[in-house]
Amino acid sequence: MMRDSAFAIKNELQHLIGAQIDRLGKESQLNASELDQYHSRAQEIAVLYGELDDMSRRRFYEKRSKAS
Repeated sequence: MMRDSAFAIKNELQHLIGAQIDRLGKESQLNASELDQYHSRAQEIAVLYGELDDMSRRRFYEKRSKAS
């Protein structure tokens, strides 16, 4: 179950990071709406990486407790 969640998060991260890269690759400046979208994606990327980190920590501590 946790692996399915991690897979979904990684897919979403790929999509969001791709959108960030695509936007930065354009020569035109960001308008206010695009800047808001850019910041929203950046925040969502940070949240998703935090969720992946939490999953990794839980998995580490579960394996550690089973080993002892």
